[in-house]
Amino acid sequence: MSHSILRTTACCALLGLAVIAGGVQAQTAPATAALPDFTGIVQKNAPAVVHVEAKYTGNSHHAQQTMPGQMMPGPGQGMPDDPQAEILRRFFGMPMLPSPQEQAHTSLGSGFIISRDGYILTNNHVVDGADAVTVRLQDRRTFTAKVVGTDPKYDIALLKVNDGDDLPTVTIGDSRSLKPGQWVLAIGSPFGFDYTVTQGIVSAIGRNLGSSDQPYTSFIQTDVPINRGNSGGPLFNLQGQVVGINSQIYSNTGGYLGVAFSIPIDVAMNAVQQLKTKGYVSRGQLGVEISPVTDDMVKVFKLDNGSGAAVVSVTAGSGAEKAGIQPGDIILAYNGQTLQQASDLPPLVGMTKPGSKVPVQILRDGKKRTIEVTIGEMPRDRNAVDNAHGTSVARSGSAALGLTVQPLDSDTRKQLGLKPGQGVAISDITGDVAAQAGLQQGDVILMVNQQKIDSVAAFREATKDVKPGTTVLLLVRRGDQSQFVALTVPGGK
Repeated sequence: MSHSILRTTACCALLGLAVIAGGVQAQTAPATAALPDFTGIVQKNAPAVVHVEAKYTGNSHHAQQTMPGQMMPGPGQGMPDDPQAEILRRFFGMPMLPSPQEQAHTSLGSGFIISRDGYILTNNHVVDGADAVTVRLQDRRTFTAKVVGTDPKYDIALLKVNDGDDLPTVTIGDSRSLKPGQWVLAIGSPFGFDYTVTQGIVSAIGRNLGSSDQPYTSFIQTDVPINRGNSGGPLFNLQGQVVGINSQIYSNTGGYLGVAFSIPIDVAMNAVQQLKTKGYVSRGQLGVEISPVTDDMVKVFKLDNGSGAAVVSVTAGSGAEKAGIQPGDIILAYNGQTLQQASDLPPLVGMTKPGSKVPVQILRDGKKRTIEVTIGEMPRDRNAVDNAHGTSVARSGSAALGLTVQPLDSDTRKQLGLKPGQGVAISDITGDVAAQAGLQQGDVILMVNQQKIDSVAAFREATKDVKPGTTVLLLVRRGDQSQFVALTVPGGK
């Protein structure tokens, strides 16, 4: 009898009814919003979505090398065994010749037409280094496409077909208005299956993937099923407007796992205009090297939380240096936009027009202040960019924490790009605390608890009162990289 009652109760609940003593009383079921019908969006926009084929010979750049941060196996290679090496892999499309001995191959991707005279947007990694590019429309027309320009850091490529006449186009939307939970739709060629339609929702916006993978892009994260070959395809909102370009997936297998990333269309269209007018994309440069605000920094600096970006070095002659930004400053906001994490800063700076004056809010010595900085232009040379904006991996300690220091000679200081009288070198690691922190002989200590160190005497003065249980925060330079390192003296309560 009891089992029967349980079943009846469950059935009533499913039917929107309430069980009461003596019988069943009708209850109004909650209203449910109808699921969207995507057929109109597909019918209107599919003709403007193209299938992209990039052909490579054995001597092509693409056939010989992988993209930075790509982490996707080459043609015919198996997937790597280490899952950590498979995070944020790019989906190039499906190679037509799988044999690793055969370098000539064709890579497939997607794209979409943005103007009737034949301009097409896709990903840079779809066509990078290709010897020939062709695009095919839904009506089966095929055109040879010229690569007008590319930008690897945004992963954008602009193509142009010259023999098209009055081509169908998509409508460009505003990615800045996107909100988590909104429906979105993708059209592309996963695994070479043309004009496949998939749908989902916006999972997050402003998703930054870090310096190792497109640090200047704040991605749209979705759960739209995206796979190899969707690269470069459009992401639509319910108004049928393009709000993003499908670019990356998070996967252990190379296939869809519910996490996909799209480049905001506002970023892409800004790049398009620059590629059209000058053939390259210029970005703003603040002139600082940053690191995340760690729990130790929150403790030592007595911060409210770990928001913001910690300045670990300032580029000589940059706008940041001229405005007075210093190592040890915590950047809290840039141009009125609050930084939740360090990775929020590069995309904001990159989108700033060089020469612009931008307010930057910093925290120094426990006080907030706003500094106006004139933004420079990032060097187009890859090595120069990496040196100016690299991430930091150095470590350090103090004399009381098991190390000794010595003055820096002029040649070493010059090689490291330091100013005269800046920093002291670790000459020996004498204790477990410094050793466990990963400090090495030759590391340069630039600051102790935000106090600049310009001599051995200054270092001793800054560390003389370190007591058991105390945490000391050091700014250390190793090679051309700097980082804050916290060392805690054993003991104390």
